[in-house]
Amino acid sequence: MTTAPWRDPALPAAARVDDLLSRMTLEEKTAQLYGVWVGAATDGDGVAPHQHDMTVDHDWNELITHGLGQLTRSFGTAPVDPALGARALASAQRRIAEAGRFGIPAIAHEECLAGFTAWQATAYPVPLAWGATWNPPLVEEMARRIGDDLRSVGVHQGLAPVLDVVRDPRWGAWRRRSARTPTWSAPSARPMCGAWSRPESSPRSSTSPGTPPRPAPATWPRSGPGSASSRTSPCRRSRWRCARAGPAR
Repeated sequence: MTTAPWRDPALPAAARVDDLLSRMTLEEKTAQLYGVWVGAATDGDGVAPHQHDMTVDHDWNELITHGLGQLTRSFGTAPVDPALGARALASAQRRIAEAGRFGIPAIAHEECLAGFTAWQATAYPVPLAWGATWNPPLVEEMARRIGDDLRSVGVHQGLAPVLDVVRDPRWGAWRRRSARTPTWSAPSARPMCGAWSRPESSPRSSTSPGTPPRPAPATWPRSGPGSASSRTSPCRRSRWRCARAGPAR
């Protein structure tokens, strides 16, 4: 059986994308441009649209018929155990992939400006604080650990950093920015972007050669007094562990 070009990992990404787009209907392309705010079930059974906070009710099965582009805040909608949340998100991704013709999972994104904004995840200093360090390597180390938090539970995209330059403190969101001038705002954000986009720091796995890659579960490095991680961390190490690693100790 001949493999469709878009399923062939040996081909350049651009060629695979062109082939896939040529096969998709307008409805399938449009479905990749929208998403829904979801909440992970506390029993790990799946995610569902956060309907009581929205004006339009969604039929989940109908919604994913042509695919889905984004899953919003599956861990941040309500407190959820990280292991069960990861299981729920994985279940939802399987349903999304199975519902469409091409097996494309959604992009899961979360807030993470000062750490993964989810129950039991590590809270790091706000950007105004790490901007004051004038220490890009430390910012990069913090960002790498935040990225590990996100990746370990199946989240693909973090909504950070924020590069707006603040000159008037009456704007209430000033703590989300790392500096008042571009001189340090960009240099302090660059290591964060680099830590999240570097290929070698992004383990991937897929269920088949034709399935888009998904983050592989990760375990937390051990830390303690005198360990390398305890010496370099800007604050305490995360106690979070993914579903595969087991409960936190």
